Amino acid sequence: MSWDHLQLKPQIISAVQRAQLKSVREILCVSGPDLQKRTGLSRSDVQELLHAAATASRTHQPVTALQLQRGECHRLESGLRLGTGCPVLDQLLRGGLPVGGVTELSGESGAGKTQLGLQLCLSVQYPVEHRGLSSGALYVCTEDPFPIKRLQQLISEQSVLRSDVPRSLISGLQLTGVFVFRTLCRCEFQPDDWLERNKQLLTFSSMLHNLSQEFTTPILCINQVTDVFNQSANSLSSPSSSVCPALGLAWANQVMVRLMMRRLQGKVFLGDQSSALRRLEVVFAPHLARNSRDIGVWREGLRAVLDPD
Repeated sequence: MSWDHLQLKPQIISAVQRAQLKSVREILCVSGPDLQKRTGLSRSDVQELLHAAATASRTHQPVTALQLQRGECHRLESGLRLGTGCPVLDQLLRGGLPVGGVTELSGESGAGKTQLGLQLCLSVQYPVEHRGLSSGALYVCTEDPFPIKRLQQLISEQSVLRSDVPRSLISGLQLTGVFVFRTLCRCEFQPDDWLERNKQLLTFSSMLHNLSQEFTTPILCINQVTDVFNQSANSLSSPSSSVCPALGLAWANQVMVRLMMRRLQGKVFLGDQSSALRRLEVVFAPHLARNSRDIGVWREGLRAVLDPD
């Protein structure tokens, strides 16, 4: 294809052609560092290329908060959901994670975010009548190694967690239904580079939204948190929390559903098991009330605690 419509410098166009990148979509699906390796361009030229590609493609325009609140709300009310594996949490989320949008789960280390992510990797493999999607899961690790042993334990304990599901379906769960991709994703920007950082966040979030729409799939992004020193300025998090999602306001405006998980004081017990008490809270969603449920993490997975006392 001709790249002249992107109005790029001749050396950038030549590098793209040498790298055999044939479409705007292909460019947007390659990370900045990988584009540098494939094209031999400088970092500034790669950022110019990414920005031009995102601007040129109508299907990769940034999704605004207003679009999420207006255009997405009707679809949310009638769309498919991916169940969590816990009926109480599904009730909190009106059936589970919405299909065709980005849900963010933020929280401190040890709050249980990874546990919920793993649980959803199994839930998605069940048919729709059992709050699944008859599909597989793609799990992208950006920090720690993938917890394969914990996933194996969750599979072996599924009959305890999902007593509503026929044994024949549970025995059909496979590790091969979870595709794991490992990548490093660390911020390389200085404080003065906030504009470039925000551009990359908008490009990335647009890609996620469009992939979610095209393949009719839910996307869960797990976000770290930072301390909040001015509580009155904390508009991104729960009023009862002293932390705030780390990616900031630019990313927050691209998220359709924001959940937060916190680790509380005290323990809860279930048979011979004990768990630190945790809480899953709806911080923002156009179709959900702001509410929360207390939860525990057990051998079989994450489940709501109806009576912590």
